[in-house]
Amino acid sequence: MRAFLLVMDSVGIGGAPDAASYFNAGHPDTGANTLAHIAQACAEGRAEEGRSGPLCLPVLDALGLGAAVRLASGDAVPGLEVEPSGLWGAASESSRGKDTPSGHWELAGLPVPWDWHYFPVEQPVFPPELLAEVCEIAGVDGTLANCHGSGTVMLEEFGEEHQRSGWPICYTSADSVFQIAAHEESFGLDRLLNLCEKIAPALHKMKVGRVIARPFVGAPGSYKRTSNRHDYAIMPPQPILTNWVQDAGRRVYAIGKIGDIFSMQGIDEVRKGEDAMLMCHLSDLVEEAEEGSLTFANFVEFDSLYGHRRDVSGYARALEWFDAELGRLLPRLREGDMLLITADHGNDPTWTGTDHTRERVPVLVYGRGAGQIGQIAFADVAASIAAHLKVPAQGPGRSFL
Repeated sequence: MRAFLLVMDSVGIGGAPDAASYFNAGHPDTGANTLAHIAQACAEGRAEEGRSGPLCLPVLDALGLGAAVRLASGDAVPGLEVEPSGLWGAASESSRGKDTPSGHWELAGLPVPWDWHYFPVEQPVFPPELLAEVCEIAGVDGTLANCHGSGTVMLEEFGEEHQRSGWPICYTSADSVFQIAAHEESFGLDRLLNLCEKIAPALHKMKVGRVIARPFVGAPGSYKRTSNRHDYAIMPPQPILTNWVQDAGRRVYAIGKIGDIFSMQGIDEVRKGEDAMLMCHLSDLVEEAEEGSLTFANFVEFDSLYGHRRDVSGYARALEWFDAELGRLLPRLREGDMLLITADHGNDPTWTGTDHTRERVPVLVYGRGAGQIGQIAFADVAASIAAHLKVPAQGPGRSFL
């Protein structure tokens, strides 16, 4: 009896009842639907780069993905229309945020108990005293950027000047984040991580959710971010799912950025890498994970590589890759195992702007029979995992098992 909780980062399914309160480039998120709009684009021949035809997700659809989209939003999902053979439903978030910490904390049983701090869009975005502290820690005379922006654009605009001056690139997004990009070789990876670790308490005091180290390599015109990203997140103020499981004497494995998101609370072992490597780690843990354990994984590239960049074809390719890998994984689970697939927010690649979209998320369960669980809360995911593992749960969630 083990539990595997997989977060397909940003794979929303529309229908959030409060979407009108969230915005992208000044436009409300009402009507955003990551999964449905990708499927519709594929069916209409508008997602043909590196793939072709209708969206093909036979494993996820059999678990109930298409049905979950229709339940959440009523939107058509071309190509995802089979009768589910898994346990399926849709979850709504109560936390005031459409970002990584908000979604993951609530999935782990803890709705965010405060409002996050967001930096203004107008430049300069950061307080002078904050940047002065960055300079003091880094031993430099200044910083670059001081604006909202995409990470890849920041490298294009400031990478060469960064290498020449040695000044770190400081920027933010619509999320509650403070990001620092620096070259792994000319600035130094350890120096970047040290800078982010030391500046993080000041940001956390402001209720900024994460400080993110964004290392990159290469030369002007060919800069590329590396997998050595590290998130320094606010520590959850109360016990979460990982603590519940660990406190019961069970082992908790984190795959991807889960350890960073939860500041290593309740986590015994972390395995990182790009999504293809993360799938290898997950495959290994299907064989190796202890009885009674929790494996908690985040697959970030749906969001980071395709959602924010509004790349519909790329997002569809990533979904089809994940589905094929899942098809090879599920038959290898042990009797009594439970695997739950969900998401933390949306990031509709057909939408205006470049930010996350406020959406409901799918809840797909393998190993616990078939049927509809209906509309549930994010926190119910944690309660249900705890019920499966037979460990005491805390927080507002209720098990659907």
